[in-house]
Amino acid sequence: MATEICSCPNDNWKDSQQASIQATGLAPGDDREPAILTTLIQGNWTAIVRGKNNTTGVGLIEVYRIQ
Repeated sequence: MATEICSCPNDNWKDSQQASIQATGLAPGDDREPAILTTLIQGNWTAIVRGKNNTTGVGLIEVYRIQ
């Protein structure tokens, strides 16, 4: 079984990938929200979410298949 790690730190989505994320039509409504556009191989994935500066809180992860 292969193991891949996608370390994708992100805080404000417009800091990086702004044009690519906007082109999907799925850009967050709030500039402070994180968003990551990446390609993953098919399979099972685990997401570890941390707050800014390792703070705690409530997180929501949404994954979209974009073709």
